[in-house]
Amino acid sequence: MTTSDIVDVQTTPENDPATTVPGTAPEPTGPTFAQLGLPQQLVTALERRGIRHPFAIQASVLPDALTGRDVLGKAATGSGKTLAFGLPLLTRLGLTARRGPRAPRALVLVPTRELAQQVSDNLAPLGQAIGVQFATVYGGASMGRQISQLRRGVDVVVATPGRLQDLIGQGEATLADVEVSVIDEADFMSDLGFLPVVQELLDQTRPDAQRLLFSATLDGEVDTLVRRYLTDPARHEVRRPGDDAPPAEHLAYSVAFRDKVPVTQELAARPGRTIVFARTQLGVDRLTENLRAAGIRAEAIHGGLPQGARRRALEAFTDARSPVLVATDVAARGIHVDDVSLVLHYDPPADHKTYLHRSGRTARAGAGGVVVSLLLPDQVGQAKRRFRQARVEPVVSRVRPGDAPIAELVASGVHVEPVQRPAREHRRPSGGPGGRRPRRDGDRPRRPYGERPRRDGERPVGERPDRPRREGERFGADRRGGGDRRPGGYRGQGRRPSHTSAD
Repeated sequence: MTTSDIVDVQTTPENDPATTVPGTAPEPTGPTFAQLGLPQQLVTALERRGIRHPFAIQASVLPDALTGRDVLGKAATGSGKTLAFGLPLLTRLGLTARRGPRAPRALVLVPTRELAQQVSDNLAPLGQAIGVQFATVYGGASMGRQISQLRRGVDVVVATPGRLQDLIGQGEATLADVEVSVIDEADFMSDLGFLPVVQELLDQTRPDAQRLLFSATLDGEVDTLVRRYLTDPARHEVRRPGDDAPPAEHLAYSVAFRDKVPVTQELAARPGRTIVFARTQLGVDRLTENLRAAGIRAEAIHGGLPQGARRRALEAFTDARSPVLVATDVAARGIHVDDVSLVLHYDPPADHKTYLHRSGRTARAGAGGVVVSLLLPDQVGQAKRRFRQARVEPVVSRVRPGDAPIAELVASGVHVEPVQRPAREHRRPSGGPGGRRPRRDGDRPRRPYGERPRRDGERPVGERPDRPRREGERFGADRRGGGDRRPGGYRGQGRRPSHTSAD
């Protein structure tokens, strides 16, 4: 690695993406996007979205990435990594934009569905400005729709490893033309066991492809991935206060098993947004139902839910219509919601890294936050070791429902006003019954459903022709299936109709 760029960044409105509001923050110093080498089409598209100056990780990465060098980036979530790898990718593909059916030329691998959708939402509008088409590929969504996108032709595939591997196995996707590969949240993919699949996918891309890898940590399997696939990478690291330990107040309480749910209900009723982490999908579902039964508006997110349900739950939490989100570790990364004032570890995490990532959902963008761990008596010793590894030192105290520490914590919450989203418009254009388009000049006049002109001699619908009953035919046999409307007798040769005494 011949280039190593380590930037210390203070969390201020000038350089933190979570707090930048167009027209309100002071103009930061440093190069502009145009000075960094972005084409004017992208610069204009960024300005239309209120993005006029690069954040620290973007200003650091762009010069090397735009020249085609491999890049190794180390930065925390929420630091602007998506544009740091997305803008060089779009610049490269925009120079030779294509149309019609085509194989993807860029690949972005991410660990979760939510992060895949987030990356696509951020980059796809910019891609439209230069003719670059995106497709998102992840589990829990319609595979048929994803196949249709790929068959029509796309330039960039944003994917989770498992679903992309399935589509390649079915012959519906190929990576043979990929010239830019991005691995985002590589350490999280390592924790989830995805790196063997990631390596299989990277092996299918072009050997001379540019690789951009971003990760919060660079040890273990991530280092193996770097050494195997990145050639002389430029290393860029952005440090912000609190990267080693979240700038939040950490508390730990020992509770009896019977008191765990009641204490959780008290804390979840605290004003403000709260994320509650449980270990299993079943545990998330049960805890969510318990909270709802107590009158607390709560939503659940875990890997067993359909993508639509996860999206609706995240929207309700983001808008504070349901201020409590109960989740497995799938929400520990890739979900960026500001003003989360409390993170509650209902079940202790597996290790200190997961503890830090969970806890990092609060105290973002310079705001305060509280992290609470609920521990059963036999979990206290292991939790203390985890705290030391995470470089936090909460004092573990014993509490019961209604105790003063819990009441004080609940009273310190700040209400967040819910946001009502406008109703989604129906996709079908209006103008007629059922959303049909207005009739144009020259169109045939529409006929009411089921109505057509009768031909000569045709009986009206619903009327039966008058004919005399044949000898021996029982009344209504043709309607009940015992007889045949065709002349010549009954269905089934050799069968005789059954007669009743009424016949």
